[in-house]
Amino acid sequence: MTLEFAYQFRQDAARSDLRDLDRVALMTAATSDDGDVLAPGTEGTIVSVYRGGEAYVVEFPTPVGALATVRPENIRLVERAPV
Repeated sequence: MTLEFAYQFRQDAARSDLRDLDRVALMTAATSDDGDVLAPGTEGTIVSVYRGGEAYVVEFPTPVGALATVRPENIRLVERAPV
């Protein structure tokens, strides 16, 4: 992750109530940390939450172990993680 990318989360962004281990789907294309393009509709699991929901690290099954940092407006909840 580049420094410029990390600083974009310092802006006043809308926060979300999503949490760790929630299953989500992309609403827009995203690029993984390895440079793979993930299509809209691709489902993954939230593995980290930045600043109370300003951004999320999501792990996707394909390609294996792909991670992408996404904003809450770019994902939708598929299934809430059990408490």
